[in-house]
Amino acid sequence: MKPVSLTQYLTEERRAGYGDTDLILSMNIQGEAQKKLDVISNEILLDANAWGGHLAACASEEMEHPQQIPDAYPRGGYLLLFDPLDGSSNIDVNISVGTIFSVLKRPGGHRGKVDTSEFLQPGTNQVAAGYVVYGSCTLLVLTLGHGTHVFTLDREAGSFILTRRDVQIPEDTSEFAINMCNQRFWEAPMQRYIHRILTRGGIFIYPWDKKDPTKVGKLRLMYEANPMSFIVEQAGGAASTGRGRIMEVQPEGLHQRVPVILGSKNEVKAAVQYHTDA
Repeated sequence: MKPVSLTQYLTEERRAGYGDTDLILSMNIQGEAQKKLDVISNEILLDANAWGGHLAACASEEMEHPQQIPDAYPRGGYLLLFDPLDGSSNIDVNISVGTIFSVLKRPGGHRGKVDTSEFLQPGTNQVAAGYVVYGSCTLLVLTLGHGTHVFTLDREAGSFILTRRDVQIPEDTSEFAINMCNQRFWEAPMQRYIHRILTRGGIFIYPWDKKDPTKVGKLRLMYEANPMSFIVEQAGGAASTGRGRIMEVQPEGLHQRVPVILGSKNEVKAAVQYHTDA
């Protein structure tokens, strides 16, 4: 089968009438000794996405406030949110790191300077989301609201090639990922659920814990939980805070945190039931 590039895929999706596919994101990673790599990654993403004409502003996990697209460049009708280098603490031990991003439309009728409140939309309003993994190969996992697809960077061609179309998450699995050293701080429903998945299967979980009661979760809703939930749901999975669908949470702030339970649909449903019954 003839390889399909990311640009070709986006063009085909637009012709088929799926999603807002006129937005193509450019991402890259480099390092300089005098700065932390996550700060440099943030600067790279801001610079790379400033001139395309699609965006009105960007919000990053590394910045307190959104950054407007500079006056020197044309502005579009989209808002970009990203975690520029997720897992940067893993660099010293040679574990893969990545970039997570989410794309929203500006609310209708808004012009001029973007206000922070324009970013505070529920995850159901996302028009695109994805993540890039930088490892032995560079992978882009992308959804435009019409399935979840995987692209691999062809370094010689300098473009991403479609390598897996319509990824599907099994409804039941036999694996789980969670930070077990925090178990003593979890709520009782989470304690009971962990006993079940230790023997019967799993999902990714980052629950609320009592270690820092002022934080209702560890992962940030806008930069991590929403885009990953969009990707997972489009692949047939589910994502919940334990008490509701993550993408239906109405954001109250750019850096709001939430508990996260995502992965195989039946496993997420079981974890939510433990919270419902509590």
